Amino acid sequence: MSQTVHTGLGPPAPGDGPRTSGSDFHAWWDDRHRVGRHHVEQVDFADLTDWDFDSRTGNLQHSSGRFFSVEGLEAREGGAVTWQQPIINQPEIGILGIVVKAFDGVLHCLMQAKMEPGNVNALQLSPTVQATRSNYTQVHRGSRTPYLEYFVGPGRGQVLVDVLQSEQGAWFWRKRNRNMVVLLTDDVPVLDNYCWLSLAQLRALTHLDNFVNMDARTVLSCMPFAFPDEAEVRDDGSFRDALIRSYQHQPNPGPADHRHSSADILSWFIEAKTRCDWSARLVPLNDVAGWAHDHRELSDAEERQFRVIGVSVEAGDREVKQWTQPLLAPRGRGRAVFLARRIEGVLHLLVQARPEYGLMDMVEMAPTVHLLPGEDVSAIRDPGLRKAVTDGGRDGHVVRYDSVQSEEGGRFYQALTRYQVIEVPDGTPDEIPPSHRWVTVRQLQDLLCHGHYLNIEARSLLACLHSLY
Repeated sequence: MSQTVHTGLGPPAPGDGPRTSGSDFHAWWDDRHRVGRHHVEQVDFADLTDWDFDSRTGNLQHSSGRFFSVEGLEAREGGAVTWQQPIINQPEIGILGIVVKAFDGVLHCLMQAKMEPGNVNALQLSPTVQATRSNYTQVHRGSRTPYLEYFVGPGRGQVLVDVLQSEQGAWFWRKRNRNMVVLLTDDVPVLDNYCWLSLAQLRALTHLDNFVNMDARTVLSCMPFAFPDEAEVRDDGSFRDALIRSYQHQPNPGPADHRHSSADILSWFIEAKTRCDWSARLVPLNDVAGWAHDHRELSDAEERQFRVIGVSVEAGDREVKQWTQPLLAPRGRGRAVFLARRIEGVLHLLVQARPEYGLMDMVEMAPTVHLLPGEDVSAIRDPGLRKAVTDGGRDGHVVRYDSVQSEEGGRFYQALTRYQVIEVPDGTPDEIPPSHRWVTVRQLQDLLCHGHYLNIEARSLLACLHSLY
C-alpha cells in the first residue's frame, strides 16, 4: 500500500531551505551523545536477567516468552540434513515508521537519535518509531513509545507506505517488520531525541559510515517518490543522467538484448523460487551439531561463523534505562555490491535471486554480490562477477558509492557491511549467471510497494543510491 510523495528526488528548490540547519543538526547530535549516558559491556550468560537456556531444548529465551529466542535451524535437501546453525526467532511484527511533514513546500522526516546496544558507535539516526510489538505493548514495563499514535489507532496520519518487509535471512527466522510512512499536516511536538530533516539532508548523511541506521534505510527505500522528469536530464553523458533515466524507464525489450520487461523480471524471479528443492525448519538448539556454549558465548567449533553473546546495557535516553540481552556477533565484515551499467543511456543494476534459509518466501532479490561477514571474494562463484567486484576503480570501473553501514543494532553486535555501487563499462561482464538480471531503478522501486521482493541489503543499498542523484 503506497501513495506517491510529490517531492521529486532532487534537493529543495533555491530558497527552500531545510527546517534544521547543518550546524544546528550537528550541535543537536553531539548533545544527544553527551546526555545519553550509553554503556554496553559483555557479560556471562548467567548474568542475563530473565534470560536462560531451556533445560529441555537448549534454546536461549526470555522468561516472559516474548521478545525473541535463539533456536536451531535445520535445512534439508533430498531428505538429508545439509545445514544447521543457531538463528534468532522473533515472530512478532514490529513497526518501523517515519512521520513526514512539509515545511515551506519541502518534505521533512522526523528522525530519532536512537541508541542500540549492538551499534558500533552507540547512537545512530533512526525512524520516528522503531519498536517491536513487545516494546510498544510495554512488555518491558518501560515508558510508552513516542509518536506511536500516528501509526496505529484512530488518530494516525495519512498513510503513504505500509508494507511488510523481511530482515536478514541468514540470521533471522522469517522475520518481518511493518515499514510505514505517514504524512501529517498538524503541529507535531518535537521531543529532545527527535529532529526534522529534509530528504536531501538524509540522503547526504547516507554517505557517512554508520550514521543512518538499517531501519531508517529500509523505510526510506520504500518511500514512493515522484520520479524526476525528462526536463531534468542534461544530456551531458553523465552518470546522473543515466540514473534519472533509470528512475523514469520502463524497458521495451528488443529481441536479444539485456533489457527485461517487469513481467519478464517477475517470471524469472518466480522460476528461481521453483528451483529451490530444499526445506528449512526450526529445531531445538541442542540438536544443532558443531555448536556449543560455555559461560561466555555460543559459537561453532571452527570459529568461522558468528557468536552469540550476552550484554549489559545502560542508556539514559531509552524507554528502559538498563537491561540485559543476548546479541548475535558476526566475525568480520560483510559486503553488498550493486554492479551498475548503462544500457542505451539508462542505468541498470544487476540483481540476483538469492535463497536464504531464514526467509519466509525462500528467495528474495539481493545485490549483485552479497557476502556475509567472514566471506571474501573467493566465495563469488562466477569469475566474471568476481573480477568486476575486484576491479572496482580500474579498467573503466568507477566506484560511485562506498560506505560502511551497520546492520540491526538491537539484535546484532557491531554487524558491519561495506555497501558499494560500482559502475562497469557497457558489455561488462560479458555473460551473467542465470541467477542474475539487469533491471532499472524504476523496476525495483515498483516492487517495493510489495513485501518479500527485495532483501534488506538490496533495500539499504537502494536507499543509498538515491543520494547519487
